[in-house]
Amino acid sequence: MGLFDKLKNELIDIIEWLDDSNNTLVYRFERYQNEIKNGAKLTVREGQMAVFINEGKIADVFQPGMHTLNTENLPILATLKGWKYGFNSPFKAEVYFVSSRNMTDQKWGTKNPITLSDPRFGMLEIRSFGTYVIRVKDAGLFIKEIVGTDGHFTTEEITEQLRSLIVTRFTDAVGESGFPVEAFAAKMNELSDFVHQAMAPEFMNYGIEITKFLIENISMPEEIKKEIFELSRLNAVDLNKLTQMKAAKAMEAAANNPSGTAGAGMGMGMGFAMANQMGQQFSQQQQQSQQQSASAPPPVPGSPPPLVFHVVINGQQAGPYDMATLKQLASQQQLTKETLVWREGMGNWSAAGAVGELSSVFNSVPPPIPG
Repeated sequence: MGLFDKLKNELIDIIEWLDDSNNTLVYRFERYQNEIKNGAKLTVREGQMAVFINEGKIADVFQPGMHTLNTENLPILATLKGWKYGFNSPFKAEVYFVSSRNMTDQKWGTKNPITLSDPRFGMLEIRSFGTYVIRVKDAGLFIKEIVGTDGHFTTEEITEQLRSLIVTRFTDAVGESGFPVEAFAAKMNELSDFVHQAMAPEFMNYGIEITKFLIENISMPEEIKKEIFELSRLNAVDLNKLTQMKAAKAMEAAANNPSGTAGAGMGMGMGFAMANQMGQQFSQQQQQSQQQSASAPPPVPGSPPPLVFHVVINGQQAGPYDMATLKQLASQQQLTKETLVWREGMGNWSAAGAVGELSSVFNSVPPPIPG
């Protein structure tokens, strides 16, 4: 190898970026007057992209690998320069390395409460926070829209803008999801996916892909939470026992009231009144049930169970009714051949006129009086 070849090889540059941080998105490769020698070696590592910018315009973008810089792999830059016969002298270009790996554990949260309208609880305020993961998908678009001429761009410089975008889209998505407020905790994953899909196009406008979005918590006022807990217990708790418990708590609170015996007596009176009212209702229901049971003789041993039907009257399910009651309903025109009926063993509701067992019910009804 001659002396000229040796000197020529020594002039070949190595362009690379060793990233030892966990928050750098863009790093500008600094060079004296931005001059790059013909035949320079460009090393782009996994999780990186290299963007060449000439006179403020994005020229070429390189993916991971080892690249020799010449007119073959710099077609756009060569066209911008107008060089037909290759680079015969050093050329000027800015080189930006862009990290394309996932930037994890990015925080988001609502600085101020978000006002929502719920059909059951009316207007209420909620707060929420969570994490998200982003990565640069389109390096050229990201530099054009976000970075500009910043030579060292980190996640901290964009998180505030992204956080505002997330909160705005989160508010819209929660309102459009249709989830009731009491279901937020149970449907956290579904709500996270819904918000993620709503925000993805907005992030792509900046060349950023949001790879994961998580809602970690949704908080609401304490009085709303108490109402939700009370409503959730109504279907699972005996109302009679619940009323007795409420009355006992009212008496205890009244007894501990330092305002005097008047307040205690009022509290005890209210508690006893509530308990007495619920007790009377429960006693009446028991008496009605016992009267109905006493009026009907027991079935003959070995006989088949009585034939009873459920009936749809005025759009509501009623019954079950035995044959005598069905005849009475038919005479009152509340049961017709078009009325939907069902009994145990039938696969679905059916018109009464199509059920052969009910033919005797309609035969016993006299026809309307002529004229």
